[in-house]
Formats: sequence, C-alpha cells, structure tokens
Amino acid sequence: MKYLLSHIRVLDLSRVLAGPWGSQILADLGADVIKVERPGKGDDTRAWGPPFVKATDGSDTTDGAYFMAANRGKRSITVDLQTPEGQDIIRKLAAKADVVLENYKVGTLDRFGLGYNDLVKINPSLIYCSVTGFGQTGPRASQPAYDFLIQAMGGLMSVTGERDDRPGGGPQKVGIPIVDLVTGVYAAVAILAAIVGRNETGRGEYIDLSMLDVQTGLLANQAMNYLFSGKTPKRTGTAHPNIQPQRIFDCADGQIIIVVGNDLQFKAFCDVMGHPELNDDPRFATNGERVKNQHILDPILDETLASHPRQYWLDRLEESGIPAGPINSVPEAFDEPQVVHREMLRQYDHPVYGRVPQVMTPLRYKDTPSRSDLPPPALGQHTATVLADLGFSDDDIEQLKARAVI
Repeated sequence: MKYLLSHIRVLDLSRVLAGPWGSQILADLGADVIKVERPGKGDDTRAWGPPFVKATDGSDTTDGAYFMAANRGKRSITVDLQTPEGQDIIRKLAAKADVVLENYKVGTLDRFGLGYNDLVKINPSLIYCSVTGFGQTGPRASQPAYDFLIQAMGGLMSVTGERDDRPGGGPQKVGIPIVDLVTGVYAAVAILAAIVGRNETGRGEYIDLSMLDVQTGLLANQAMNYLFSGKTPKRTGTAHPNIQPQRIFDCADGQIIIVVGNDLQFKAFCDVMGHPELNDDPRFATNGERVKNQHILDPILDETLASHPRQYWLDRLEESGIPAGPINSVPEAFDEPQVVHREMLRQYDHPVYGRVPQVMTPLRYKDTPSRSDLPPPALGQHTATVLADLGFSDDDIEQLKARAVI
C-alpha cells in the first residue's frame, strides 16, 4: 500500500523518547524507519518497567511498555556503533537514507565518523536531525538532559501546580513527558519541512533541535503575560490565568471541568447557573473584568455548583453549548465514546508477543491511511533482512554476530 511517506527512508539512531516519538510520527505516515539499537540491550526504554510486555505464554518479557509507546512501525537492527564494522554499516545505511535522526550527546557521533559533516559527504541530499537537551552550541551544549530537568529549567514547573497558599501548593511536573513528546513533534515537522525544501533545491539540511528551546517556546501565553506586564507568572492550579471562569469545580458528588471561553458563553453559563443577574454586574461583564474580580466571582460559582451532582450540571451545560466534562482517569479516557468512535486504541498482531495495544496517531487524511501493519519491533528483529539488502551474505552476518558487532 502507498502511504504519504512510502518513498522516504529514515535511519533512526535515537533512543528514549524525543527522537523515537518523532520517528514514530514519520513511520505512521509510511516512512521506512530503521531503528538502530545496541546489541543485547537495545533502546534504554526496553528496560523501563514494570510493566513489561507479556509473552504469548503470559510471562513477562524484557521489553517495557514504555518502549511500546514510541516505536510502532519501525524495523529494529542491532549495531555496535563503537566498532569500525558497525560504523561502516551505518555509513552504508546513511548512503541510502533520506533522513538521519539522532540524539547522542554533542560530538559523540563526530568521534565515530558518523556526524553530519561525515555522512553528507556520502549522501549530499541527506537530512540530518540532531535532538539534544540544550542544542549544539552554548554553555550547556555538552550536558545531558531529561524531560523532568527541562520542565524545571524551562519555566514550565513554575506555572504548573496548585497555588502556594493552598494545600499541596508548589511546583509540579506535567504528568506525561511533555517536553520529550513535543520535541518529537517538532523533529517530525522540521524533517518534513526539510524534505519539502529538498524537493525544490535538491539539497539536504542539518537540523539542530534543543529540548530547552522547545520548552521555552512552549511558554507561549505565559511568556507574553510576563513580557508585556513585567510580572512573573504564578501557579494558579487549574484556573486559567487569562480566561475566566475556567477551572475545576466541585459538585455535590465530584468534580467537573468548565471552560467558559467568551462573554456570550458566560451569559449562557449564568442562565444555567440560575444567576442571570451576574450578566448585569459590571465586575463580570467582560472577560478582563472577570479575571480581575475572580476572587469575588469564584465563591458564588462554588456555592451554586456544589448544590447539585455532576451529571445535573453536565447535562445542562451541554444543552447550552458550554464546554464542560468529567476528569477522566486513563481507563475512562479510553472508554470515552468519542475516543472509541475515533478508534484511537487498536490491537496489533506481534510475532513475539501476540496481540499488543497501540494508541494511534491523531493524523487523519481523507484519501491516504496511516500505516497500521507494523507493531513495535523485537530487539534486532530485522537485522538480517536489512543487512542482506545492503549486500551482506549469510556468512558475513554470522561473522558480525560472532564478533558482537550486531
């Protein structure tokens, strides 16, 4: 079957999450992604568990569920990059690749003769994307980084969490590795843009992608709040710093989220709440005034919403076109009828593990499907096939195995 990126081959030298997430996006779009892993160990995330993937007999394997989240649609080969033979294999693969994606520490692949300047001599049209914590230049360029550290350094944790004057107040990290994930998305976008550019110029490109740059950019409205006001943004719990009312509310039997996005929605909200008089109160007539007077508005809303159960309010808010919903757990999110309808969860047939679940790509096209026939690979599952395509004989492959090159 033809996919949007069926003509693109990606040599994926990345591991953990940011790089693999980006290459998985390309794989979902149909690119042939060859994932290079360490012999005997593989990607670090294979060992990040429990939980570990179950074998067909029900026993635990050595592959963590974490690995399964970011490596769908790829072919796995094992190569020791520290050996001359392994480096030669990578050069041969790069000669036939459209894209190289890597996230080694700055300078590591240069020492192996596998940096951009080395591989572009072999393949002038190569697109080479380097993902690091801090970028290729600057005082921290050589330092390692993980998502948690970047969330802290990039300002995200300073605006995430409950207010300091409330129980549980203090900085919090986001519950998913958000910087890794968004960096992966940016990597895919940058690579796709470079492919489009190459179609015009015939030239490849080098992409220097920094997780700290990504997180700094993600400050978005909070950055502008500071730059225009001079005031340091603070943690506000679930309350939006610029739009009100918009936060978690306590009902008689639990909590809901209500998102009032404009003044017309606020008018409808007041009617649902049984407080039409709030529409005529100048303190709440516009969003700007509601933000300024949130401390006055909040007690009125809290008292009213606590008088009825969640479903009572959810039904009435839906009827009035006001965005609102429950706070789903992860299992409840997958049971959400809209998520079920969109088939975001599917089961893949795996040659080693039987059936494995996968959370699908959100990218949907009218005429071209996303690729859905390759589950996350077992370690080194495709080594022999890929090397045979490069011209290695069965005897060559056996000798490389004997020397622990693959």
